[in-house]
Amino acid sequence: MQLPELKYKRVLLKLSGEALAGEKKQGIDAETLGKICDQIKVLIEMKAEVAIVIGGGNFWRGKYGHQMERTTSDYMGMLATAMNGLALQDALEARGIFARLQTAIEMREIGEPYIQRKATKHLQKGRVVIFSCGTGNPYFTTDTAAALRAAEVNAEVILVGKTIDAVYSDDPKTNPNAVRYEQISYLDILNRDLKVMDATAISLCKENNIPLIVFGIAQPENMVKAIQGEKVGTFIQ
Repeated sequence: MQLPELKYKRVLLKLSGEALAGEKKQGIDAETLGKICDQIKVLIEMKAEVAIVIGGGNFWRGKYGHQMERTTSDYMGMLATAMNGLALQDALEARGIFARLQTAIEMREIGEPYIQRKATKHLQKGRVVIFSCGTGNPYFTTDTAAALRAAEVNAEVILVGKTIDAVYSDDPKTNPNAVRYEQISYLDILNRDLKVMDATAISLCKENNIPLIVFGIAQPENMVKAIQGEKVGTFIQ
């Protein structure tokens, strides 16, 4: 069987923690996790190389710790991303996909420490690499971690799975007149303060010329369409 032609061979998938929660909004919804992992399996079968950065908002968000010292709150968020990373690894392995969890904070019993060369070797061997614990530093988001890891492993694109299906001028849930963008530049994202990823992450992508494709994670099959070059969501370059 001839494999489909890929526009992007090595991709980094950025998932929010909320993406794993589904309609429950908190924790991990097994059905939602399964649907996402089913599509990741398709990517691997198409011979794409897949890295993942996962958030932790389904377990912990900084706003819950508004009376807590920021560094402590951020480290709790990093631990939440490790929990999500373990869930992803388990679900992928249940589908016959080899996966490796790498953590930016040393947790030898549950994951490998992040090593750029080792991560790259895993990708070359067809293993999914899950990066958890963000950058390992407080005050930096998992958005920034996604941009950083994408640059380090030479990802050709970052696929950003969101709860909305594209980038809009405003929140389409509260503003029915919000404009949907099919394509937009890094500078426009920054100048218009559009809530796609934080400014540090967008700046890193701009400096390293890493395009972003923002799509709705409720239709995880869009990640398959995206690596084949089909238009989905919003393209940022």
